[in-house]
Amino acid sequence: MAKKSAQPNWLRRLVSCWGDRIQGRYNATKHEAYTPHAYSETTLSAKFRNATNILQIALLTSLLAACSAPPDPAAIRKGWRSSEASLLDRHGQVIQSTRVDKQQRRLAWVTLADISPTLLPAVLAAEDRRFYKHGGVDWRAMAAAAFDSASGDLRGASTLSMQLAGLIEPDLRSTDGRRSIWQKLGQIRAAYALERDWSKADIAEAYLNLASFRGELVGIDAASRLLFGKAPRGLDQREALILTSLLRAPNAPPDRVARRACALALHIALTTGCAAIRAQTLARLNAPQAALPGPNAAPELIAQLRPTAGQALRTTIDARLQAQVRAQLQAQLAQLEGRNVRDAAAVVLDRQSGEVLAWVGQIGAGSSARFVDGVVSPRQAGSTLKPFLYALAFERKLLTPASLLDDSPVALTTAAGQYIPQNYDRSFRGPVSARTSLASSLNIPAVRTLLLVGLDDFHARLNALGLPLPQQPAYYGYGLALGSAEVQLIQLANAYRALANGGRLTPWRLQPGAPSSTGQQVIDEAASWLTTDILADRLARSPAFGLDNPLATSVWSAAKTGTSKDMRDNWAMGFTNRYVVGVWMGNADGEAMWDVSGVSGAAPAWRSIVGLLGGDAFAPAMPASIVKESINYLPAVEAPRQEYFIAGTEQSGFELSSRYVGPSIVYPAKQMIVALDPDIPANRQRLWLRASQAKGMQWWLNGQKLGAADAPLAWQPSPGVHRLSLQNQTGTVADSVQFQVRGVGNK
Repeated sequence: MAKKSAQPNWLRRLVSCWGDRIQGRYNATKHEAYTPHAYSETTLSAKFRNATNILQIALLTSLLAACSAPPDPAAIRKGWRSSEASLLDRHGQVIQSTRVDKQQRRLAWVTLADISPTLLPAVLAAEDRRFYKHGGVDWRAMAAAAFDSASGDLRGASTLSMQLAGLIEPDLRSTDGRRSIWQKLGQIRAAYALERDWSKADIAEAYLNLASFRGELVGIDAASRLLFGKAPRGLDQREALILTSLLRAPNAPPDRVARRACALALHIALTTGCAAIRAQTLARLNAPQAALPGPNAAPELIAQLRPTAGQALRTTIDARLQAQVRAQLQAQLAQLEGRNVRDAAAVVLDRQSGEVLAWVGQIGAGSSARFVDGVVSPRQAGSTLKPFLYALAFERKLLTPASLLDDSPVALTTAAGQYIPQNYDRSFRGPVSARTSLASSLNIPAVRTLLLVGLDDFHARLNALGLPLPQQPAYYGYGLALGSAEVQLIQLANAYRALANGGRLTPWRLQPGAPSSTGQQVIDEAASWLTTDILADRLARSPAFGLDNPLATSVWSAAKTGTSKDMRDNWAMGFTNRYVVGVWMGNADGEAMWDVSGVSGAAPAWRSIVGLLGGDAFAPAMPASIVKESINYLPAVEAPRQEYFIAGTEQSGFELSSRYVGPSIVYPAKQMIVALDPDIPANRQRLWLRASQAKGMQWWLNGQKLGAADAPLAWQPSPGVHRLSLQNQTGTVADSVQFQVRGVGNK
């Protein structure tokens, strides 16, 4: 069976009203092109033939117009889509405007009242001089064009209404500047229908908003702002002439556009000189398009929310807070000038709802990678993962905040060789409580805690907290306790939010509305509370950071800093009763900072942001499963205090084994192997000897006295096996270790 030819929409409407006779005429002539310039005869018969076409078109149009109902002007305006997308803050303020449609550049729909009064008269003079006198089709102009075209003289005859019909209905759009006779008929039909149902003002307004002006620019708003850098209301006479001259051939060379504009000025008897028109036309059309001013407070969120063209999407962001957070980051980067820190990022989340109130992923011109969003860029976590490790140990009752951990040298054998963790300050403190270890961010006790918990279980806990680790646990090794894994700032902030919410993890969100999930209890509530209490304990933090440090705030807060390997990243993470704040600083290109840690880098900005937010001065309520107990240590490695326990794990007294009573060697450890660096001269290298409870004690090495042991002593190492002793004034040996130094060529 032969395939039926597709009918244009307008023809289907005509057939439904007037029957198959119209269909027959269409089938006979559907390939005839309405191309007046194709006739080269100058005979009278050719002119009559064109006149006959005009009469046929008029007859059919009158039949079809009765069947046609054009779209409502309001529907056209409502269907208009800017090529830009806007993001609104939680209060409705525009915070970001970005182009998302790369095919055409369309801006806002502009009412006729908001368009300069110089433009429409110029457009009518050039395109439709009898606009206010005809009913959609200027038959006088069309007949003249038909007779002129038969003589080879091209002349346009489409009214604004006819041109608008072609802009509104896809079936009526020209291809390569040509329309078939049936498209022309449909265009005339639609023009009559428009004139019947629309006002002249509606037609003029729609035309100016839908017409193409130059290149990708569609609509008067885009043309005016991007060609002249102003709103349509502000167009002057010369600018109106230039824009009008673009309508017939939007991509014509600038010189041709200038000639058209000059001719139009002469036609409407303007006093504007051609020289000035030409100069301005060439200057504007040969220059890059003007920059489009607009809010740019949250460019990173476009990639997160992916709004469509014309969409104005409301977010959870607070515009005022967003600006304040950005300013605090920039201020802290200015303080760090000269220390190779160029990038920063921060997020603020509502603790209860998970709504993101501020999201600053990059800080602008000074950035090492301006288009990298630091909020979602994976970076090494550093010590910010330690709270989740201790929480797991508390939950499984492997530790309590009062439990003592050994902060002394340890060497762990791995497939890659020996792993020897060091504290940030390269010192060792001997026995320390879990509370002090976490609050002061000691590395060696954290690694010992990981040995208790198990690498696989800690890896699984981090994944459950929304910190996806793509590699197997062995890939991260014992360094996972110290943050060897990469995480995103937003993921880490939400994990801290889970800690703040008693261990329950729910999704963060950028759009307002009801929460999409009730969440999951990832950490035991009591373990979460204990961990939070430690992170809020200024006294427990003071051995490493002092009482007055950048994490001390005027409101109740719990916080943790982190610094990655080689100082490539530093973090400050924490929360108050109402908000969760996360800050990252570093270089987006991965370059190391110069002596900048989480305390000196991210923490001051974190405290400033918390200060902006305010909050309550009281701590979260203690769960019923937590009990308080007075504790003492013997010997007094830490002062007596009131401590918190999960019910059933409480303990009042802690007595150290004989190993920890009296003077002892802290570093080097027994059987330690120390390797000299072949790239550093041997006489420039030092090994620091450290002891605990060593007041009045002396160092002896291989039977030779080195000096007092009550402070760390720098010794120039030499290859070989050495015996180091700790002796009192009478020569009694309190402790002794053997270690080996290997140099170049030693094995």
